[in-house]
Amino acid sequence: MKRAYLGLAPQRRRVATIGLLSLCFFAELTCGVATAQTTAGTPQIYTCIDARGRKLTSDRPITECLDREQKILNPSGTVKEKIGPVLSARERAELEVKNKADMEERLRQEEEKRRDRALLVRYPTPDSHQAERTEALTHIARVKQSAAARDTQLQADHAKLMTELDFYQKDPSKAPLKLRRQIDEVKQAQAAQERFMAEQDAESKRVNDRFDEEVKRLTPLWRMASGKTP
Repeated sequence: MKRAYLGLAPQRRRVATIGLLSLCFFAELTCGVATAQTTAGTPQIYTCIDARGRKLTSDRPITECLDREQKILNPSGTVKEKIGPVLSARERAELEVKNKADMEERLRQEEEKRRDRALLVRYPTPDSHQAERTEALTHIARVKQSAAARDTQLQADHAKLMTELDFYQKDPSKAPLKLRRQIDEVKQAQAAQERFMAEQDAESKRVNDRFDEEVKRLTPLWRMASGKTP
């Protein structure tokens, strides 16, 4: 080609030289644009180890690794970022259940802390807590005392009525209807009093159980408030 070029006339040689330079300039410009486009739009490089232990690489998310972590690499081979596995419908449902349970547990703990703070505000010291326990139990004791007095009165009324009934011992059917009705009413009142007394005993136990449980929760809070180690 060099010989053919040298064999050209001087004028045609200048034209050929200009054409060659233009072609080189165009090629250089085209290469530059292509290089710029490649740099600006560098494709993503995805890589992962599939279920069979193979290392896979692609310019897009790898289908074989949708169930596991994939790495996105820089052109230098360093890790740019990681993407997690794509979950199945069952796995998503399980994750939602777990997230819901975690949320409920966090809410429960927050509610428990809120209750503890409110409890500490209400009972800042052991003495204040014991004072309210004593007051509650004293109130129940007074109610039970009144109920016991009422029961004693009913027992006396029942004894008096039975004494009257003894008059008709030989033939109880001759006892006046009013007397028999009064005896039934007293018996019903006594049964009601027995139930009421049992309810007060249960209430007394409930109050003690409640204050005992609060003491367990409050004891470490009182120690922290006083600056002592739990």
